[in-house]
Amino acid sequence: MSTLFQSNIKSLPLLSRGKVRDIYAVGEDKLLIVVSDRISAFDVILDDPIPGKGLVLNKMTEFWLNKLHSIVSNHSLNIKPEDVVKPEEFDQIKDRAVVVKRLKPIMIEAVARGYLIGSGWNEYTKTGSVCGIKLPGGLEKASKLEEIIFTPAAKAEQGSHDENVNFAYVKSLVGNDLAEKIRDLTIKLYQEASNFAISRGIIIADTKFEFGLDSNGILHLMDEVLTPDSSRFWSLDQYEEGSNPASFDKQFVRDWLELQNWNKIYPAPKLPKDVIEKTSEKYYEALDRLTI
Repeated sequence: MSTLFQSNIKSLPLLSRGKVRDIYAVGEDKLLIVVSDRISAFDVILDDPIPGKGLVLNKMTEFWLNKLHSIVSNHSLNIKPEDVVKPEEFDQIKDRAVVVKRLKPIMIEAVARGYLIGSGWNEYTKTGSVCGIKLPGGLEKASKLEEIIFTPAAKAEQGSHDENVNFAYVKSLVGNDLAEKIRDLTIKLYQEASNFAISRGIIIADTKFEFGLDSNGILHLMDEVLTPDSSRFWSLDQYEEGSNPASFDKQFVRDWLELQNWNKIYPAPKLPKDVIEKTSEKYYEALDRLTI
């Protein structure tokens, strides 16, 4: 299995490197996104990649974009990545890159929650609310919510945590009409995906979407969609309210790092082989269960 920690495409201008994705300009109106095998934990990029992780994220996003395209426009273009780079760069992009529309990103993480976990659970235990939404008393960790809730977050600079915000913040940022459209689409996309995932034995506890506007002001779904990096996937047969269900993502990495004498500042401890292998296996298991 090929592993890519960082791409080095010389035939296109590099625009940015994120925690996982390297983004290149293709002319003025398109982007090449290369999904690496980098992994981050506690907002630190680790020096040890997870073999195949980028391929899983790329294939899963493609799967969901095809499945959900009738709900909202997305950034996909019918252009092969091999058509925009030089032949000697093909090995860096095979199965892990996509050419997309260049959009104006909306600086909001559009989060949908169907279960109370993570930062939502932490906020609920303190205030009884999540992002300004009052919830019933007596809920437990991982409780299923009566209704899907929209709990946006303001996008932070790399290395910082996104900050949960209320709906009023979103309206102040993009206006009432667009805020309501983003909220409604987020809930609809999550509901559609959740119904499908349950049929495959997977609970999508929560997920985050990103949106952008094209030159005509049309809203598009963009970036990664319903992957183990942007969502919390639980196995239906292992779900138990009141627990912290095992998820199909980098949990093995986080759990191992929590046991180390590390201050959560770069560099992170070197990952042992078994942690790398188990993490890779969980990513592939999620892909297989959802898409095959």
